[in-house]
Amino acid sequence: MAEQRVQWFKFASPPNFYDLAGRLAPWFGGLAAILFVVGLYVGFVLAPPDYQQGNSYRIMFIHVPTAWMSMFLYVLMAVYAAIGLIWRVKTAEVMAKAIAPTGALFTFLALWTGALWGKPTWGTYWVWDARLTSELILLFLYLGYMALHAAIEDRQRAANASAILALAGVVNVPIIYFSVVWWNTLHQGASITVTSAPTMETVMFSALMLMTFACWMYAIAVVLWRARLELLERERRAAWVLERMGEKA
Repeated sequence: MAEQRVQWFKFASPPNFYDLAGRLAPWFGGLAAILFVVGLYVGFVLAPPDYQQGNSYRIMFIHVPTAWMSMFLYVLMAVYAAIGLIWRVKTAEVMAKAIAPTGALFTFLALWTGALWGKPTWGTYWVWDARLTSELILLFLYLGYMALHAAIEDRQRAANASAILALAGVVNVPIIYFSVVWWNTLHQGASITVTSAPTMETVMFSALMLMTFACWMYAIAVVLWRARLELLERERRAAWVLERMGEKA
């Protein structure tokens, strides 16, 4: 067990992490492309119209996975930020910074597709609903995290300040998730929970899961690629970077 732990810890080293990310990212990217194609086909071609919402419900196959990812990535970003803040693990700081733009993208897509779905369902693109408002706050937290990183020149101070902001913002994630339970909102409740069976047809559920895994694979691939670039920037004078750049040259 101890030897296995040492094997995993070695990937916290920047050069080892850089090499591992370079090997894994293309596989995750390719898998994401396949899952997106299959998921979109199942969701937009094979799945039948909804008996209440007709075809407008199909936006769910993009909206729900992006909303889930927006929350999960924020928690993951905060975890990496905390590891970097407490234990000064350089690759953890890099991962936290690399996650933020992808998390912000998913949050924006969740808000945008939610607005498109809301128009035919509620008759309006936007209401100051508890779920929508807390999701918008999540977008501002992502943007604030990135802005704080960019505003402070000293890299370590920027990482520390951004980590504190990320950790403070974690409280917003359960508010988003439980908002439809705690308050009377227009937003519908969850169709999928860990304690009950899905309340949708199998083909619809399959399309939703395919798109969710596609978003997962995409996020992993993009974050790994971005983390590699961030490591190169941070360690540009290190011997291992000069060695690898020399190999490419």
